[in-house]
Amino acid sequence: MAAKPSPASSETDTKSLLELPLPKVLSTLHSSAAGLSAEEAAQRLERYGPNAIAEHRVNPLLRFLGFFWGPIPGMIEVAALLSALVRHWTELGIILALLVINAVVGFWEEHQAGNTVDALRKTLALEALVKRGGKWRRIAARELVPGDVVRLRLGGVVPADLRLLDGDPIQVDQSALTGESLPVERGAGEAVYSGSLVKQGEIDGCVVATGGDTFFGRTAHMVESAGGTSHFQKAILRIGDYLIVLALALVILILLVALFRGESMMSTLQFALVLTVAAIPVALPTVLSVTLAVGARLLAHKQAVVTRLAAIEELAGVDVLCSDKTGTLTKNQLTLGEPFAVEGVDARDLVLAAALASREEDADPIDEAVIGALDDRAATAAYRVTHFQPFDPVSKRSAATLQGPDGPLEVSKGAPQVILDLVKPSQALRQQVEDAIDDFARRGYRALGVARRDGHDDWRLLGVLSLYDPPRDDSKATLAAARAQGLAVKMVTGDQLAIGREIGRQIGLGDRFVDATVFDDARHHEGSGVDASIEDTDGFAQVYPEHKFHIVDVLQRRGHIVGMTGDGVNDAPALKKADVGIAVSGATDAARSAAAIVLLAPGLSVIVDALRESRRIFERMNSYATYRITETIRVLLFMTLSILFFQFYPVTPVMIVLLALLNDGAILAIAYDRAPDAQRPQRWHMPRVLGLATVLGSLGVVPAPDAQRPQRWHMPRVLGLATVLGALGVVESFGLFYYCARVLQMDPDLIRTLIYLKLSVSGHLTIFVTRTRGPFWSFRPSRALLAAVVGTQLVATLLTVYGLFMTPIGWERALWVWAYALFWFVMEDFTKLAANRIFPSEGGGLLAASHFHRHVQGGQS
Repeated sequence: MAAKPSPASSETDTKSLLELPLPKVLSTLHSSAAGLSAEEAAQRLERYGPNAIAEHRVNPLLRFLGFFWGPIPGMIEVAALLSALVRHWTELGIILALLVINAVVGFWEEHQAGNTVDALRKTLALEALVKRGGKWRRIAARELVPGDVVRLRLGGVVPADLRLLDGDPIQVDQSALTGESLPVERGAGEAVYSGSLVKQGEIDGCVVATGGDTFFGRTAHMVESAGGTSHFQKAILRIGDYLIVLALALVILILLVALFRGESMMSTLQFALVLTVAAIPVALPTVLSVTLAVGARLLAHKQAVVTRLAAIEELAGVDVLCSDKTGTLTKNQLTLGEPFAVEGVDARDLVLAAALASREEDADPIDEAVIGALDDRAATAAYRVTHFQPFDPVSKRSAATLQGPDGPLEVSKGAPQVILDLVKPSQALRQQVEDAIDDFARRGYRALGVARRDGHDDWRLLGVLSLYDPPRDDSKATLAAARAQGLAVKMVTGDQLAIGREIGRQIGLGDRFVDATVFDDARHHEGSGVDASIEDTDGFAQVYPEHKFHIVDVLQRRGHIVGMTGDGVNDAPALKKADVGIAVSGATDAARSAAAIVLLAPGLSVIVDALRESRRIFERMNSYATYRITETIRVLLFMTLSILFFQFYPVTPVMIVLLALLNDGAILAIAYDRAPDAQRPQRWHMPRVLGLATVLGSLGVVPAPDAQRPQRWHMPRVLGLATVLGALGVVESFGLFYYCARVLQMDPDLIRTLIYLKLSVSGHLTIFVTRTRGPFWSFRPSRALLAAVVGTQLVATLLTVYGLFMTPIGWERALWVWAYALFWFVMEDFTKLAANRIFPSEGGGLLAASHFHRHVQGGQS
C-alpha cells in the first residue's frame, strides 16, 4: 500500500520543515527532544504509512501481452487470421512464430533493464536507534514516523530526513545524494538526508520526512516517473503506420475490384492474405533487435555494458552530454595542490608536518591526500608519536605530539582560521595567509593550515595547503574527442560554483557556469529565460537531483537527444530521464539500474569509442529499414497493379513466404556489416579502376564524406528514398513481365518463376544500394553479409532452375534474370544518388523536418 502523506506534506511543505527554525519544526510536528510516545508513534505509522518507498508492480503477463499490441503486431495478427480462414497452415505457423519471437525479444529487453526503485530501496538503512516513551530502542527503519527522535552514530546510515538537535557537529557524506565531493559538516538545527553516511561524530535528530516525502523518496519518484518511448520505438511505429496505410489502401482497392468483377470470396481472401503478408515487415523488429544485440556485444568489448538495447540507437543521436563531475571528470580523490609556505619554510617541511599530524589507519580522505603527497614516505619513520588527537568537528584540527631526531615537538593541521588563532601571527603574516586562502577559495580549493612548535616554544605557522579533487588524466582529451563527434558537453555538479569553474577551465570545457539554485524560481513546465540559458552554459553547480532532472527535461523539450553520466543515487532520476543514461565505473546500484549503459572502465574515454560504434550500428539499422520498406513497396505495388490491369497473380503465396524466409533471414547478417568509419574507411578499388568517383564527384553527384555528427532517424529521407527505389523496382518488374508475357508469350507459371527470381535477386542487391549514402562502392561490405546474400540467392536460383515449389526455368533463363537484375542494380544506385539531393539526411531537403536540425556546439544534431 502506498504511504499516505506525512505531516511534512499535510501541515506544511517538507522543504519548509528543512528550512524553518528548529523550535518551529518541533512545534509543527508536535514533538520534542524526548521523542514520541509509543502510542503516538503507532497512530502516526497507521495514519501516514511506513518509512519506505511505495512499490509499483506491473503484472509480467500483462507486460508480455502488451508486446502483441501495435501497428506491426496488428498487421501480423491480421495475416494470421487470413491464413486460418483460407487454411494455409504452413504460412500460419510461420507468421505466428515470428509474432511470438518479436514479443519475446521485446519483453526480454525490458526485463533486462532491471528495477531501479528496488536498487534505491536497498540502500536505505535497515534499523534505527529511536527514543520512544523516553527510552532508546532499536527498531526497523520502516517504522519511523515524522516527529521521532533518532540517534546518529559514526558509520551509520541516516534513516530519514532529519533536523539535528543540540550536540556537537557531525560530518556527513552525502555525495551519493547531492554530488558534493567531500563530507560536509552539519550541526544543531541543520538538515541531513535519508541515505547519507555519518563519517564523524554523534548527535540526535528529529525526523521531519519519511518514505516518499524524503529527499531520497522524491529521487525514487522521479526515477519511476522518468522514461518514455524511445526514438527507436517511434521509428518502428512510423514505419509500421506508413506500411499499414499503404497496405490497407491497396487491399481495399483490390477487394472493391474483386467484388465488381464477381470473383469468388475464397480467391479474394487468398489474395488479401498474400498482399498482407507481402506488406508486413515481419522481420523488421527482430532484425533491428538482433543488430542492436550484436552491437551491444561489440560495445561490451569496449568496456560499455548495454542494459537497454534501444540506447545504442539513442547514443548515435546524442548531441548534448551532461556529465557528472565527481568520479567522472575528476578522480574523486583528494590531492594536494600548490602549497603556500610562509617565508623561510620549505614546502617539503610543510607537507611533512601535515603528514605527521595525520594518521593513515583512520582512512580519512584528507589524511590520505596529505600522506600521499610526501616525496619520501620513509621520512616519517624518524618520528615517534607519543600522543595523537584526531580531527573533530568542535576543535576543527588534528594534532600530534612526537619525539623527533632533534627532540620533542608538536604539529597540528586544520581549518586555517583555527590554526591562525592557535599561532597568533603578526597582522602582516595573517593578511598574507588570508590572501592565499581567498585565492584557493576562488579556484575552488579547500585550504588546510599547518603549524608546529618545538619543545615548549610557541606555535609557529608553516603555511597553508590546498586540497582539491583533480581532473582525470584523460578528461581533457576525452572532452575534445567528444566535441569532435558533434557533442556539446555540460558539467553538472553538486559542488560549489568556484570548483566547477576551475575544473571546467582545467579540462578545456569552459567557465560559463551557473548556480543551479536559479532554477528554483522558475516553474518546471514553463519556458523561461532560465531554460533558454541552459543551452548556452558550460556547466551547472550546486545541483540537486530535481535540478538535474529539470536540465535534462528542458534540453529534451528543446529538441536535443540528451546523454547523462553519473555514479550516485542523486544521478538516478536524470539517468532514467535522459535518452541515454550512462553509469560510470564504480557507480552505485541505483545509478547502474537507472542507466541504459554502464561503463566498466573509469572515466569518460570509453564513451568516444561507444559513440563511434553506436553510429556504425545506426547506419546498419538505417540501411535495413530503408531496404525493407523499399522491398515491401516494390512487391505490394507490383502485385496490386498486375491484378488490377492484367488480372494476373505474379507470385504465389508460397513464393511470398520463400521471399520472407530467404531474404529477411539472410539479411540478419547486416548486423555484422561494415559501416562508415572516418578513421579507417574500407573502400572498393573499383573507383580507381574506372575513374567513376572523380567524374561523379566533379558533377556533384557523389556527396562529400559526412562530418562526424550525431545520427538520427530522418523519416522523410528513409520513407522518401524507399518510395523512390520501390517505385523503380515496380518499373523493373513490369519490364520483365511485359517482355516475357507480350514478347516471348511464355506460360504464366513460367513467368511467375522468373518474376520470383527477379524479386529475390533484386531485393538482396538493394541492400548494397541502401547501405551507403554515396555510390555502392563507397566501402566494402562485410564477408558475413556477402556470404549470406550469395548463399541465399544461390538457394533461390536452384529452386527456380530445378522447379522446387514452382515451375523450373533452367540455367539459361536464370542467368538472364541475374544479368537483368544487375543492370537495374546499377540504375538503382544512380537513382539513389539523385534522390539524396531531394531527401538529404540533414536540413535543406524538400521534405526536411526542422526539429531534426538543431545546431549544437561542434556539430549538428
